[in-house]
Amino acid sequence: MEKKQEKKSAEQKVQAVKGRRRKEKTEAGAEDLQRKKALALEAIARLKEEYPDATCTLDYNEAWKLLVSVRLAAQCTDARVNVVVEDLYKRYPDVDALAEAPVEEIEKIVKPCGLGHSKARDISACMKILKESYGGKVPDQFDQLLKLPGVGRKSANLIMGDVFGKPAIVTDTHCIRLVNRIGLVEEIKEPKKVEMALWEIIPPKEGNDFCHRLVHHGREICTARTVPHCDRCCLQDICGKHGLGGQSNSGQRR
Repeated sequence: MEKKQEKKSAEQKVQAVKGRRRKEKTEAGAEDLQRKKALALEAIARLKEEYPDATCTLDYNEAWKLLVSVRLAAQCTDARVNVVVEDLYKRYPDVDALAEAPVEEIEKIVKPCGLGHSKARDISACMKILKESYGGKVPDQFDQLLKLPGVGRKSANLIMGDVFGKPAIVTDTHCIRLVNRIGLVEEIKEPKKVEMALWEIIPPKEGNDFCHRLVHHGREICTARTVPHCDRCCLQDICGKHGLGGQSNSGQRR
């Protein structure tokens, strides 16, 4: 009987220790979340001041054109896409015309963007669906966008935010690199996981513009292929500089 009581007592102590650890971990997690929220708000405010007019760097004047450009932008610069689509839209000026265009002809035009065959195939299939299922319009529901050929979460978020003005977080390469360096996320590289982590700390109304500003900041200051220009960075004193290994142009915030 005594042995059973001793065993029960020992198990209770173990459970009590585990309970305390869970509580401590939960409290630590809550504190970390609050810290990141505060850091995010400060970063948003500073980048807003630095890039007040930051918008999508893909040129478009209709929703379907942004859909096309986003597909072409995969592994290609936005600047090149903006040039290529001029010829594409001269020949195929609307959804119906592009939906009826032979894939081979689309491919000839978009080839400079790389991955010409797969991009042409997706664009053709996507335009056909818009024509047949949505009356030539781009759907304004996230799940519907994801069902379109060649459209992933990043593209769907861009459409939702830029075209329809809805909350969106676009996790492109600049966004992923910068939020890791700043310390808003910790060693997360998978786009969807980064997106989910940012939803927890970024106010919904700020998400889309914040991501556009990260693109501009990533190209001009917090570069990937060269040493980042930390001496000219508006976030210099609040950035964690994670992953830089001390390799940066450091200095005081201007």
